[in-house]
Amino acid sequence: MVDTGMIASSTEPLGVAIFGATGSIGQSTLAVLRLHPERYRVHALVAHHQIDRLWQDMQAFRPSVVGVACPQAAAELRLRLRQAWPEADRPEVLDEPEAIARLAADAAVSIVVAAIVGTAGLASTWAAMRAGKRVLLANKESLVAAGALMMQAARESGAVLLPVDSEHNAIFQCLPVGVPPVDAVEKLLLTASGGPFRTRPLATFPEITVADACRHPNWSMGRKISVDSASMMNKGLEVIEAAWLFGVPPARIEVVVHPESIIHSMVQFADGSVLAQMGRPDMRTPIAHALAWPDRVASGVAPLDLCALTGLHFEPPDPLRFPCLQLAYDALAAGGAVPLIVNAANEVAVAAFLAEQLAFVEIAPLIEATVNRATAGTDFAAARSIAEVLDQDARARRLAEQILAQQFGAFAPPAPLSKVDSL
Repeated sequence: MVDTGMIASSTEPLGVAIFGATGSIGQSTLAVLRLHPERYRVHALVAHHQIDRLWQDMQAFRPSVVGVACPQAAAELRLRLRQAWPEADRPEVLDEPEAIARLAADAAVSIVVAAIVGTAGLASTWAAMRAGKRVLLANKESLVAAGALMMQAARESGAVLLPVDSEHNAIFQCLPVGVPPVDAVEKLLLTASGGPFRTRPLATFPEITVADACRHPNWSMGRKISVDSASMMNKGLEVIEAAWLFGVPPARIEVVVHPESIIHSMVQFADGSVLAQMGRPDMRTPIAHALAWPDRVASGVAPLDLCALTGLHFEPPDPLRFPCLQLAYDALAAGGAVPLIVNAANEVAVAAFLAEQLAFVEIAPLIEATVNRATAGTDFAAARSIAEVLDQDARARRLAEQILAQQFGAFAPPAPLSKVDSL
């Protein structure tokens, strides 16, 4: 369940660290922070290699520390700083993975925005959870791969875990504070747009291109998450994340296709009531909510004009069109390391698809084959530490890459997709 603890009020601006600063969530967060300089101060920005974008944000927000995961990009950024930045307020540049992760626990940081895609975001999210920070969670893989460990760390440290994914943030807004969901909730209804292939003829799915999959009808997102949305694996991972966040069993989590993306999710209560959170499809809204909770601040998003809406439509997801969704439900039911395996295999599959080495319709079969091979033995027991999670993730990826080569005649791309700037 989401911890609804409070952060002590302060007259000083709260220090914010953004992990995944140059991605879409990071950029949306900075857009909101720009509106409230009296409330928030950017202490740290973390990216992978997009230093041109990072450089602009550094000039605008003057962070004290910058993390750059790519050593070559970090070296170029240091050179720029020496040539063009006054030494008196020159930010420190970190490139060691351990040092970057420790930024999440820095005493000057009150709020950590966890927006790194994939298991690359595990270490910093774990550090923030253990340090008792307010964590704005956009990295769903942290709970998919290590849900039990992350939630235990939050309980022990008093971390305030607030979801930034629009669906989970909507559910959080609809749930009454202090009432355990299992006592009042009949069902969580996660809405899904259906992506670019909701009405595409199934017979043409073998012809889907990368450009087709990345052309989302409602949201502006990175390539990896756009493909996940097109396959609905993104929604499947959100189902797993919701189970951990809200303490609700899989049978009480339902996905509803809502192509307009106006209702971001709903909660159906035991008395028959259904509460919905509505708004424009803009990530600045849930980010502003999580930043200021329990207060409300301006997000920069225009109000929703209800009279301009032409209608709201709902339909069940098509299992033939979106087999990845069922794979995620099956993984949640199986528990243990299976959700981790599904996530790792999906990242390998999506990377291969984006590299045009795997067909879109082969993403789900590769994931299923990896799960079947991994669970046939005893090598993937429930992890007892983050180190074990990372080890299992690496082994699951290697297994998926082997199957990719053996059964699909392709080889995994050399560069993994789980990088800060892939969001």
